[in-house]
Amino acid sequence: MFSAADHEFMARALRLAELGLFSTTPNPRVGCVIVQSGTVTGEGWHRRAGEAHAETHALLAAGSKARGATAYITLEPCSHHGRTPPCAEALLAAGVTRVVAAMQDPNPQVAGQGMALLASAGVEAECGLLEAEARELNIGFAARMSRGRPWLRMKMAASLDGKTALENGVSQWITGAAARHDGHRWRARACAILSGIGTVRDDDPQLNVRAVATSRQPLKVVVDSALELPLESRVLNDGGVLVATASEECEKSAALRACGAEVVRFPGAIGKVDLPALLDELGRRGINELHVEGGFRLNGALLAAGLVDELLIYLAPCLIGNAALGMFDLPALATLEDRHRLAIRDLRLVGPDVRILARFAANERPA
Repeated sequence: MFSAADHEFMARALRLAELGLFSTTPNPRVGCVIVQSGTVTGEGWHRRAGEAHAETHALLAAGSKARGATAYITLEPCSHHGRTPPCAEALLAAGVTRVVAAMQDPNPQVAGQGMALLASAGVEAECGLLEAEARELNIGFAARMSRGRPWLRMKMAASLDGKTALENGVSQWITGAAARHDGHRWRARACAILSGIGTVRDDDPQLNVRAVATSRQPLKVVVDSALELPLESRVLNDGGVLVATASEECEKSAALRACGAEVVRFPGAIGKVDLPALLDELGRRGINELHVEGGFRLNGALLAAGLVDELLIYLAPCLIGNAALGMFDLPALATLEDRHRLAIRDLRLVGPDVRILARFAANERPA
């Protein structure tokens, strides 16, 4: 049974972990608080991959006061040698006598071994305090570790009648400035931003993070089956672009590479990009959260393939009309029993617009 103080210190560790929201990829976001006799003696958080883990920062801050202390960590301490030494061993060496972890590490290289190592050395090792909150913070990392592909969040801006663009493709701007700023925060936490050739051609987006401060730009991914991406597109301006295509090697692919893009073939049916294969590759590249800003055709294809985990929808207080484009290009349903069921996870006003975060029932919690 966890005490009220345990909850307080783990909540503090979670707030620390959130400081790495934009920077830790492909690693998880982790915070650690060292407590001696009810007093915090050290705390830290993981800043970016390749640098010290949260436990290391907290132990350095605590110094000798870590001996006999309790460590509150938002993720099970690692037990294997990666780019940094095992944190479980560092906790043992510092003399920590109790470790409380919010959740077990879904990484198969750890997966309970860190807590088992601590327990075998006589440390009181407990797991599961504020687990749901910790899992939400690292939902992409948990998804990639358990199934090999990223957590896919699809962002859309629409009118109250569900329209995302005029019949001619014009979509800027349906929602207001506050919603666009909020959308950049979601971009910043993602490891990659994906869009389709139709959106890139019609809107010429930059697909980067501009409205919030970040030390890292997500990978930009363009689904372009026939290599129609104009070489003057703004998405190519500052590198970090992967063009996913179904086309054979040609002059256009060479020209895109000369512009700094990486061109990779994912041949699928009827000349289209194999979207599951693309997501599998992004998983292999360490992409935890994939943020999609596409048009209704790409949105529909991803949904039909069962690749969408949650929807981030901004609804503007306006109506556009039946002739405009909707959110998804999907076949007609024969019965309402075939409808896609969602659970609303969050609902709030962002400026004059309504923001809805909805999750598909089958993807409520990655294993």
